[in-house]
Amino acid sequence: MEQDIRVAFFPDAYDEINGVANTSRQFAAFAKKRGIPFLIICGGTEGATRKEGSVTRRIFRRGRIGFPLDKEHDFDLLFWRHYSDVEKEVLKFSPDVVHITGPSDVGMLGAFVAHRMQIPLAASWHTNLHEYAERRASTIFQHFSPEAKCWMGRTVREISLSAIMGFYKLAQTLFAPNPELMDLLERATGKSVFPMFRGVDSTLFTPEMRDRTDGEFVVGYVGRLTVEKNIRFLRELEASLASNVDLNMRFSIVGQGAEEPWLRANMRKATFAGVLKGAALARAYANMDVFVFPSKTDAFGNVVLEALCSGVPAIVTESGGPQFLIRQGETGFVARSASEFAGYIRHLSENRDRLRVMRTAARAHALGACWDRIFEGVYGNYQRGVRTSRIEFRRDPNARPQPGIAASSSN
Repeated sequence: MEQDIRVAFFPDAYDEINGVANTSRQFAAFAKKRGIPFLIICGGTEGATRKEGSVTRRIFRRGRIGFPLDKEHDFDLLFWRHYSDVEKEVLKFSPDVVHITGPSDVGMLGAFVAHRMQIPLAASWHTNLHEYAERRASTIFQHFSPEAKCWMGRTVREISLSAIMGFYKLAQTLFAPNPELMDLLERATGKSVFPMFRGVDSTLFTPEMRDRTDGEFVVGYVGRLTVEKNIRFLRELEASLASNVDLNMRFSIVGQGAEEPWLRANMRKATFAGVLKGAALARAYANMDVFVFPSKTDAFGNVVLEALCSGVPAIVTESGGPQFLIRQGETGFVARSASEFAGYIRHLSENRDRLRVMRTAARAHALGACWDRIFEGVYGNYQRGVRTSRIEFRRDPNARPQPGIAASSSN
């Protein structure tokens, strides 16, 4: 039973605004609701302890020696200085499983704690870091020839992917958010990979939040305004739509990032709302007519699911996880180019009856994404990993018994 599993969770992000942080908060909420002992070790701007019901969160301050991953999230190169305090916290909690969300400063520390204390390790894939590395490297190589730029980007991606797969091999139990990544992890690690999809708050994100009555056709985007999101594509899409002079259209862009100044300078019919949360974000989604997501690097696409739940059909690229959220022609479209994106937008703007049908279908489809069901599946697969790890630890003559499964397996 899930209540028998004590989890020490080491998420890459928790208080930030991104998919990993949202999933982490939902995971904690699930544990609290079920009364399951759950320890969270995460990084933040200050050290603190938060306790809510069965959930304890220890926040360890990130320092200045490191590098930014995005506007709100840094990688602390000296985060290991917290090891002694983290080990004491884990020892006191006595977990059955340590769960990390990736090779971040926190994730690396969590993997080391699990190794040192002989606790089964679970790792979930949340971010396509190898593709992020390639995209960000492209800004460094932008003055090279197209051929050299392509070769360098591919090299960065392949080296990054090799290192990431080496990291994930450390775990006994693996999770991934879409079928392509499950297959990639299985081939690279030789281990079984279980699904860990995403849910959505259907009471917050709902068509009932729509309060716009004007005649504009609003094309929406929500997410970071950064290079790895392929965000300049929005300008290309606007240009493709410009030939349709009868289309009373504007872009509604929610989010922030380094590319925002460029977008503001180059897009003619766009409004920028910055970062929105809660009801304001739900209202922004519901007031869109169609949602576009040009990213080719997202592992899942939480924002796409939130848009669908708000009754907004989505148009996404053929690369990455968001394509698996779309039922072609029913809840949205998978497009391969700016012209295809533009064609689908024109079609929906000219066929409002079909748009209404798709809005209803999008909402109905998203209602099947239940956080509770997802985390129940995760706990079920913990059980499998724990049984396997018990056997492995028994076979290891150098394993030193520690709290949790390793200790009990020696009895």
